[in-house]
Amino acid sequence: MKTIDKVQKDRLPKFDSLQQQAFLELWKTYDCLKAEEEMVFGEFDISSQQYNALRLLKAVSPLSLAVSALGQRMITRAPDMTRMLDRLKQRDLIARVRRDDNRRVVEVTIALAGTKLLQQIAKPIRACHQRQFGHLSEEQLTQLIGLLQVARKPVEETR
Repeated sequence: MKTIDKVQKDRLPKFDSLQQQAFLELWKTYDCLKAEEEMVFGEFDISSQQYNALRLLKAVSPLSLAVSALGQRMITRAPDMTRMLDRLKQRDLIARVRRDDNRRVVEVTIALAGTKLLQQIAKPIRACHQRQFGHLSEEQLTQLIGLLQVARKPVEETR
């Protein structure tokens, strides 16, 4: 079996295109940032999707959201919203109610325990974000945010 030596390896193109390099750099960055975040969420026995759902429900509290509306607002699409909400319900972090005017629609609200969990996790999450992005200046963060918004715009418009 032949192997590539270091000299030959350095001559190979690393990426098919600049777009591919940008994508792979973004993916690698996401993976690093996600690992840091998962450690924090793991301490509270919650997933990032569950945290996101609780955060969205807290934002509309004391009102509720239909499950479909919650799913549309999620940062990442939950493949099985029902199962995720079941787990939150089992921990008494949310409440679900069927609408009287349309029994097919399920409304979700954050429960007191969910609000308390968000309060407990707030400081560790802020510290996590500081570790992830604290080395960047305000100008760099603003530029990064703008570039990420521009990069995903064509894809979001087709959803």
